[in-house]
Amino acid sequence: MGGCGIYSFNGTNIDPTIRTVSISTIQNNAPNGPAFLTQRFTEDLKDYFQRNTNLKLVPRDGDLQFDGNVVAYDFAPASIQKVDGIDQAGSNRLTIQVKIRFTNTKDDKQSFEQIFQNFDDYGAGRNIATINSDPNAVRTTTNKIITDIFNKSVANW
Repeated sequence: MGGCGIYSFNGTNIDPTIRTVSISTIQNNAPNGPAFLTQRFTEDLKDYFQRNTNLKLVPRDGDLQFDGNVVAYDFAPASIQKVDGIDQAGSNRLTIQVKIRFTNTKDDKQSFEQIFQNFDDYGAGRNIATINSDPNAVRTTTNKIITDIFNKSVANW
């Protein structure tokens, strides 16, 4: 069962000459985003790569390089329902957009710049303040974005 040696069972498609990854701090440029978002997103992205690849995390100039910023953090009604004849939010949606610049120093054709977006819906009783004070609530949305970034950069999905 021979092969080219660049596919692994965890779904990555990483050239064996690629040994390192560097992930710059993903800045939060969204005015509504919680203060913890920069550090949490950056650390979660690093952790995801360390758990799912054999790449060594280096502070800068990795074979694979990531940088970017959170460009949108929006909380808005996702569905409207009538209560006593008045339109009210039936649920609220948190949508996060992150712009990522990915550089593959070994194969520039793999490099990209893209906005990744995902969302989660919350019951009408939860407002943005309670969600922002619950880092795990935000983490469900950011984890989906991190998975998408991983898949686009090293899994080629």
